[in-house]
Amino acid sequence: MNTPVPLSLRKSFGFGDRLGLATPGHLAAVRQFPDFAPIFAQQSIRELTRTQRTPEEVMAAAQSAVEAAEFRNPWGADGDHLKTPEDVQRVAAAGFCFFTIDPSAFVNNQADSLDETSLREAVAGLERDGLFAGFDWREYYLNRVFTVGGKIPPLRFDEEILFRAAVKYSRATAHAEVMGQTIAATSKGRGEVEVSVDETDSPTSPLEHLFFALELQRRGVPKLVSLAPRFIGEFEKGIDYRGDLQRFEAELKVHVAIAKFAGPYKISIHSGSDKFSVYPVIGRVCRDLLHVKTAGTSYLEALRVVARVNPSLFAEIVSYCRDRFETDRASYHISTTTEQIAALPPYSGTQQEAMYLDEVAGRQLLHVTFGSVLTLGADRKGRRFKDAILEELQTNQAHHAELLEKHFVKHLSRLNAG
Repeated sequence: MNTPVPLSLRKSFGFGDRLGLATPGHLAAVRQFPDFAPIFAQQSIRELTRTQRTPEEVMAAAQSAVEAAEFRNPWGADGDHLKTPEDVQRVAAAGFCFFTIDPSAFVNNQADSLDETSLREAVAGLERDGLFAGFDWREYYLNRVFTVGGKIPPLRFDEEILFRAAVKYSRATAHAEVMGQTIAATSKGRGEVEVSVDETDSPTSPLEHLFFALELQRRGVPKLVSLAPRFIGEFEKGIDYRGDLQRFEAELKVHVAIAKFAGPYKISIHSGSDKFSVYPVIGRVCRDLLHVKTAGTSYLEALRVVARVNPSLFAEIVSYCRDRFETDRASYHISTTTEQIAALPPYSGTQQEAMYLDEVAGRQLLHVTFGSVLTLGADRKGRRFKDAILEELQTNQAHHAELLEKHFVKHLSRLNAG
């Protein structure tokens, strides 16, 4: 059996597959871009819960497709957004070898707004709790100039910036250390690590990135191959980047320089689906130190198949999603409002495909409700939506693979355009 392997610092692209039938289309796309190492088995714990799948099922679906296609190049398997040691053990038992640590529960998002007194009290709390035991951290960070290379001006911490970075991220780096130790022990030293801080309330500044990376280094987090900051601008689910491209590029250059200085490790782009306007910038600046992670966009292409071959089923799914939107949007950072969803007309045929599968409001409606559709929803005959969708995809395998190939060729070609 063709099994996943660690990919180290090879430029990589993660193909999330929430239904277990997308890998043939992913394979068809990535064969055209051999400079990208693919990750075919990729699922977060949240997605596993919302799709009612197991890590073993995710792995088996990817492996069977890889074998059927006689794909012999290295490929990876990502246990995504792991928050507890138990999460690590679940995906490791299924053969995953890339582990994305999500320490967001330990990030103090109030650090940016604390007044001076509260900030100093919070720092004192970190020191009392032993977060810097045996390490003269103030001396190390405040009395040093960090020359990260290239044309980036030297980076310096002042006391306020350092204190806010420490309060915001120190407990997260401590949790990453615990998780890293679990990964090393569970995978017998084979597992590679990504740390993600993209799901925070505010962007990761370059100095915060530097502090975070150097703390991971100090704590000896093993085999760190990528780090996902939260970038300026908006990386919303399922739609293009929103923000100032020139400012994004200028700041990304600093993040990449820090990744080389404190690593090297790859810069990981989360919510990477469909960010077509910014892909050339990302490809040009990151070059080989790049990992892109996608998930929901493959699910939307599966629904595009349904919309074309069974419009009445798709109409029922859309109606159900409209009723679920207000509840399901709560766990996502998106700009689409309930008023915009209410303004969408009911789906009445393929002439409205673009409205629901190419435009912002429709895409985000379908994206954030995927868990409800796949676990709770049923058509008028009482058949689960998930079963109905899978039946249509299995009946129309060639069309499904064709849509996915076209979609991801667009992704990968734009990333290489830089």
